[in-house]
Amino acid sequence: MKRLHFIVLLSLLFSLLSFSQSAIIRGVILDEANKPIENVNIKASTGEGTATNENGFYELTIPSGVEVIVKFTHVSHGLIEQRFNLKNGQELEYNPVMLIEVEQIATVVINTNTRQSVDGVTSISPQMIRTIKGAQPGVENILKTLPGVNISNELSTQYSVRGGNFDENLVYVNEIEVYRPFLIRSGNQEGLSFVNTDLVQNVDFSAGGFQAKYGDKLSSVLDITYRNPVDFGIRTDLSLLGGSVAAETVSKDGKFSGIAGVRYRDNSLILNNLETEGNVEPVFADAQTYLTYRFSSKFHLNFLGNISLNKYNFQPENRQTNFGTLQEPVALLVFYDGQEKDEYQTYFGAFKTNYFVNEDLTLKLIASAYHTTEQEYFDIFAQYRLGEVNTNIGDENLGEVEFSEGIGSQLTHARNDLDALIVNAEHRGDYTIDDESTVEWSVKYTHEDIRDRLVEYEVIDSAGFSIRPPNFSQPNLQPYEPFSGPLTAFENIRALNKVQIDRLQAFVQYSKRTEWDNNEVFYNVGVRAHSWTVNGDAIESNSQTVFSPRAQFAIKPDWEKDMLFRVAGGLYYQPPFYRELRDSSGAVQPNVKAQKSFHIVLGNEYSFEIWDRPFKLVTEAYYKGLSDVNPYTLENVRIRYRADNNAEAYAYGLDLRLNGEFVPGTESWFSFGYLKTEENINNRGYIARPTDQRLKFGALFQDYVPNMPDLKMYLNLVYNTGVPGGSPSYADPYDYQIRLRDYRRADLGVSLQLVNPEKTYNSKWKKALRELSIGFEIYNMFNNQNSITNTWVRDVYTKRQFAIPNYLTPRVFNLRLSARF
Repeated sequence: MKRLHFIVLLSLLFSLLSFSQSAIIRGVILDEANKPIENVNIKASTGEGTATNENGFYELTIPSGVEVIVKFTHVSHGLIEQRFNLKNGQELEYNPVMLIEVEQIATVVINTNTRQSVDGVTSISPQMIRTIKGAQPGVENILKTLPGVNISNELSTQYSVRGGNFDENLVYVNEIEVYRPFLIRSGNQEGLSFVNTDLVQNVDFSAGGFQAKYGDKLSSVLDITYRNPVDFGIRTDLSLLGGSVAAETVSKDGKFSGIAGVRYRDNSLILNNLETEGNVEPVFADAQTYLTYRFSSKFHLNFLGNISLNKYNFQPENRQTNFGTLQEPVALLVFYDGQEKDEYQTYFGAFKTNYFVNEDLTLKLIASAYHTTEQEYFDIFAQYRLGEVNTNIGDENLGEVEFSEGIGSQLTHARNDLDALIVNAEHRGDYTIDDESTVEWSVKYTHEDIRDRLVEYEVIDSAGFSIRPPNFSQPNLQPYEPFSGPLTAFENIRALNKVQIDRLQAFVQYSKRTEWDNNEVFYNVGVRAHSWTVNGDAIESNSQTVFSPRAQFAIKPDWEKDMLFRVAGGLYYQPPFYRELRDSSGAVQPNVKAQKSFHIVLGNEYSFEIWDRPFKLVTEAYYKGLSDVNPYTLENVRIRYRADNNAEAYAYGLDLRLNGEFVPGTESWFSFGYLKTEENINNRGYIARPTDQRLKFGALFQDYVPNMPDLKMYLNLVYNTGVPGGSPSYADPYDYQIRLRDYRRADLGVSLQLVNPEKTYNSKWKKALRELSIGFEIYNMFNNQNSITNTWVRDVYTKRQFAIPNYLTPRVFNLRLSARF
């Protein structure tokens, strides 16, 4: 409770104010014969206005961060009314076609976005995120179809990018960095994504080569912007897996606006179909809000808040996993006793204030606090049989284990508690030198206070003989000779850590847009500095500092074909977070250095038309050379580091993405990725890293019935070649290089829109609604058996270990109802 009071008091200390900034809309207005229209009057709801020249060209500057209605009018053509909500500095090309005396009101379609193309950023439509659902709905469900992004567990929100792990990704909401829970060990326990899609305005994603203004991570940036509403509205979504409600409003004088959402999730429908049978209660809920108060034309105050409560109770009963080959089928039978109780509570609050000095200079202050309390308790006793399976068709014992190669039991115990408080105070600013040049900077202080109790042990008994740890030095010749040594757990980890980490970060970067021999040129250069100190009980204080220079260069040649070439790179560091400081025994190693990566990305964007519809092909080749690597093992989605910079690694690959209107009026894309990443630990030679995902194919396809356009369909396809199956935390990874089977998944959704916002209705109940749709979804449509990792079971006769795959979710059916008032 004291920590919660501290969060509130800290937030109130930073209640300064902000001012909106600007964005640019430009384009050419044509008639139905594709001829430019002169003297089209263009007027924004915020007061800005302009008109087209003799070539039909226009350029309009509007405020950013708010919804602006722009009207296009002409004496001989019908009205076009369009809504825009752009980010600061965003440049949007919008080319409407004016019809003769026919009113047109539609949503914005982005043809090209120069600023995002230069930055190497992929933008995802918020409407698409809300429409395309999955077993884990949200932004991550869309990310997995992008090249270079791998999500191998559909219940998890964690993803790896271009060979990196889950901890190497940055996530921002309105320029505020957000954090994830620490103790999560499986996707079943995760619950909801931090990002509430009902509140989203913009979604930008960079898979590498990002600018200095983003933090110190090695892989990617997910940059989310929550919207400022312009009127009152309510959005609801209900399904067999849970529901959500979001409301937004704005005061009469326009000074206050706010949006809030509540979500509830129960994954019982999915988890009850897994191999391990039992009683499961996975309940996840959260509440989020984003509020804005405009004191004057120069001062705004924003607040972002989140409360998340996750509970996972599980009483396993039995499990049977069939594996092996057709010639030698093997099965694992397990009978359980005991239960698992996990609970994760997180509280997050942030105030963001900006002060607009003049048209060129903006100053910002951000203060945030993140508090999480997590517990992971379980005592599970498992008795197992491992042996050959009866494959005789017609036999009454078909599928049962007839000859046991391994019989034993296993007791796992955990009493893990974690309490973490992270507070941030940051000043940011940007100064526009001229219309083509901008300087941005930031200074940020972070204090991390971690209190962690780790108590885990595992006892394995095989055919009556207790199995000792693999690194136990005293020989054990049972059953042929008696052993008089003490009983020792197969794995025993006990630690009590109290750690404080203080960080000071800063960056400065310069961006410029110019011309070179009629070619458009863009470049960005910047540098980051990061200094941190690790302190704690019984820990020797240690301080380190790193510098990270980064640069981007793009050129748009004056060619007939619409092409853009881009190169980006620099030195990227990842100073260790608490989890990276804790080794496999639970001890904290304060001398762990920042992992270092030299990163270069070469990209090309080719925009073209097929069937008179827009398409874009994005190609990127990349290389990462990593040093001071901190090796780790993966257990489901839990990462266990060795807390030792004793490895070097590399990653290289090629990403392709083709998106466009394969079906008129809808956006779809197909992506392909090739990746190779290996590491060399203690100069023993290169082996595959746990995220070595060689081939990736993803597709997101949308369609509708031509004669009934309100009946829509989406298909979400992912194919990944298998990654290494991981290894026990105590084991030598050089001995565990077996790959999992290929990951194949297809999710299908069909929806019928009963109320369309672009239509008018006479029925009273339809008039009260802006949107209403019902849907039917099939997750894992072809019921593929995908696996996330392996369970290792010892054969007492041969003393070898079998890799038993842990299968993911099977085919699941879901119903959905969505409405907006």
